[in-house]
Amino acid sequence: MHEYAHWQTAMLLRRLAKEASKTARASGEEAIHDLRVAIRRTRGCLRLFAQFYPDRGRKELNRQLKKLMDACGAVRDRDIALRLLTEAGVPAASSVVRRLTEQRKEASRSLRGALKPWRGAHPTRVWRTRLEL
Repeated sequence: MHEYAHWQTAMLLRRLAKEASKTARASGEEAIHDLRVAIRRTRGCLRLFAQFYPDRGRKELNRQLKKLMDACGAVRDRDIALRLLTEAGVPAASSVVRRLTEQRKEASRSLRGALKPWRGAHPTRVWRTRLEL
């Protein structure tokens, strides 16, 4: 079971790094959705197999993933609100749509900043080491 937990975690960390890199390049709705799925799966794996990781590494990674999920959520919330307003027939030129669009841009910039440490293969190696994989 120990080997399986480590294999599964390593696979999920690679996927997370891939989705983070993709989202950093283009923070569209689909990319953010895929990143959120990767974060949820990784956090679930950490929770399920907690006994196989050092507490410090697991808790630190979980904190980092929560921050990243919160940053994704800020963008996602605006996307949903904008979609609902569009479906309700609110004009794109309305002040509420303009304000939400600007807030989404700001949240997207914050997300890109939060993604900097997650780009490429390097974070995978760092977290594999911290989790003793």
